Amino acid sequence: MKYTNIREGQFLSRPNRFIAKVEIDGKEEICHVKNTGRCRELLIPGVTVFLQEADFEHRKTKYDLIGVRKGNRLINMDSQVPNKVFCEWLEKGYFQELQHIKQEQTFRNSRFDFYLEAGQRKIFVEVKGVTLEEEGVALFPDAPTERGVKHLRELSQAVAAGYEAYVVFIIQMKDIHYFTPNIKTHQAFGDALIQADKQGVKILALDCEVTEDSIEAGDFVTVKLVEG
Repeated sequence: MKYTNIREGQFLSRPNRFIAKVEIDGKEEICHVKNTGRCRELLIPGVTVFLQEADFEHRKTKYDLIGVRKGNRLINMDSQVPNKVFCEWLEKGYFQELQHIKQEQTFRNSRFDFYLEAGQRKIFVEVKGVTLEEEGVALFPDAPTERGVKHLRELSQAVAAGYEAYVVFIIQMKDIHYFTPNIKTHQAFGDALIQADKQGVKILALDCEVTEDSIEAGDFVTVKLVEG
């Protein structure tokens, strides 16, 4: 996944979850934040951020905030990109005989990110982007997510109905020791993930190669359902 028209700036403040104030070339600008999560550990006044300059008119903001430096680590925080990264990763052949890809597929009361057919296999996939990192450990979620719990429960129901089901965590950074659910923030999600694993939902985590203007799925990351 490649971006164009990338500019570097310094984060100033975030008046609400949709916009941020940044400084670019000594001038304060208002930009759209492409992640409605809390991101408090990322968006700290003075940090270097990366913005995509819009190439069309009639927008309320000229820039989209897509990345941030956290120490020496470059983190992509565009919440719209994990599905695109996953699509590109599918081309590497993880699912053999892949012949059908459909996005936004409904099953019972949930709409999953992907429905795949590979040979005789029928597969639902839910993709989650991960931007929270603590001491080299990737964590999800960064805020309570009842929607995420619902998805896990209905992925389990899909398995019971004869489908395969996956939840894929796209970790939007590199150099991660392992992934684990963030039980400190949402115990119910961690419990639901453990239960989904027991019921046959496959859990994958992938890190990403991130540059100022690109992101690409990298290596598998170990998943630890119980931290430690």
